[in-house]
Formats: sequence, C-alpha cells, structure tokens
Amino acid sequence: MTTGDPADPHGSPFAPPVKRSVTIAGHQTAISLEPLFWEALRHAAAQENVPVNALIARIDLARMGVDAPPNLTSAIRCWLFDRVMRSAL
Repeated sequence: MTTGDPADPHGSPFAPPVKRSVTIAGHQTAISLEPLFWEALRHAAAQENVPVNALIARIDLARMGVDAPPNLTSAIRCWLFDRVMRSAL
C-alpha cells in the first residue's frame, strides 16, 4: 500500500471521496468517489476510447436495467470491481 497526500490518486487508498460534476444524458449530477475510483474510471474510459462522462452514462443505463438498481456511485464501484475481476480470469 502506498501512502501520501489523500488528494493524490496515487496516494493513500483510504483517501476520502472527491465530489465531481458529470453530465449524463444532458443533465449534470454530482458524484462522490474516492480518488482511487476516479483514477480507475479514467483508465477504463481511456481503454474504451470514450470520455469519462460517456462511460458513466453507460454504467448508469446498465444499473437501471436491474430489478433493484443501486445508487450511481455504488454502481460505478461495482462495475469497476467487476471489470478488474474479469480481467484477472
């Protein structure tokens, strides 16, 4: 584990959430995620050649398709975790 400035995405994995505004389907919303997840989201978006907002919109659409959709921040964390787990197989 690394340590350092909590505002640094490469610092502590226990840094507090950072709130950012994103636009989904033309609507702005604020999302609070830990820097570790923001960095993972940027990495995933870059690998898929889409803007972060577009990837968040995809995740949002997918979460709305389940019986009991989680909140958006939970859906993002779960999507990222699932992505990592699938790549490890």
